[in-house]
Amino acid sequence: MADDVNDPTRIEGAPHPRETPELIGQDTAQAAFLDAFNSGRLHHAWLITGPRGVGKATLAWRIARFLLTTPDLDPDDMFGAPVPTSLNVAEDHPIARRIAAGAEPGLKSVHRTVNEKTKKLRDQIVVDDVRDMAAFFQLSATDGGRRVVIIDAADEMNVNAANALLKMLEEPPARTTLLLICHQPSRLLPTIRSRCRTLRLGALNGDQMAQAMAQAGVDPGAQAAALAELSAGSVGEALRLALLDGLKIYNEIIALLDTMPNLDRPRALALAEAASARGAETRLDLLYTLIDIALARLARTGAGHPPAIEAAPNEAATFARLAAHPAQARAWADTAQTTLERARHGRAVNLDAGALVLDTLFKLSATASPR
Repeated sequence: MADDVNDPTRIEGAPHPRETPELIGQDTAQAAFLDAFNSGRLHHAWLITGPRGVGKATLAWRIARFLLTTPDLDPDDMFGAPVPTSLNVAEDHPIARRIAAGAEPGLKSVHRTVNEKTKKLRDQIVVDDVRDMAAFFQLSATDGGRRVVIIDAADEMNVNAANALLKMLEEPPARTTLLLICHQPSRLLPTIRSRCRTLRLGALNGDQMAQAMAQAGVDPGAQAAALAELSAGSVGEALRLALLDGLKIYNEIIALLDTMPNLDRPRALALAEAASARGAETRLDLLYTLIDIALARLARTGAGHPPAIEAAPNEAATFARLAAHPAQARAWADTAQTTLERARHGRAVNLDAGALVLDTLFKLSATASPR
């Protein structure tokens, strides 16, 4: 198994997308790619889009295994290999084994890397990450076969990295397929989007979510409804919530909102201290994700659209009190935008995490004050 310590595409405690045996709920996208392959219209670059956590990376790794193990179809050879009917590849196939071990020479994965100066994971894919692909392209494909590149996620490239990729897309190497995983296509250069064929993935329904979580070895139990509500059909988000005590954190956020405008300061301080603990960066990310979700649900309540399912005890009553009418809904929406942007900026310049969390909670408490 390859070392995934610094791989931001992996959810701690869950299988890496390359290890996920089945892709659940995305049959249309798989069929579209397979049809292109079987018809001889295989594009050199594919943009795999959709909400976070619905299987985009899993699909990319499935396509990579398929392309590197499946011979080209020869329409003139009546005794050739049968036309493939799925993207499935046997786990014991030598190439599949090398991919699982992170040792397949025909495959390259591009993602955010560690900054050698700060020793921290970058928040963008930088130009050097993309330029490394040039050396990969210069290598001869194994046995004259294909090469595949997975970029996860393409919308995390900075401007220089995006321009470097564009040059490669304009003059694509022979027998090379680029798979661009993208959460927000609008953040990509239009010229990059125009040079890719798009596969769109959708959110999973409740049954599909349950299947996908079971496949990852996670049993949501009594928390299934709350996980589905907060993850909005994203199994990746549901797994992150389940594995990082996300529901417990969300419960604490709602409990703090319930004390506003008279914020429970000892409780707020305890949350801030937990977020600033050493090695808590992943949980800090999740905390701000959940604050964003809570504020969105709060604002929608004030606009007349309360949550269909409570994701935390007393959530509905708390929201109804804090956002009793549309004016309050607008105030919470404005606060969400300004306060969370302030927190993102603070994190970018390495301000103390605990102080940022307290600042966020104080701003929320001010919004809850009678006007």
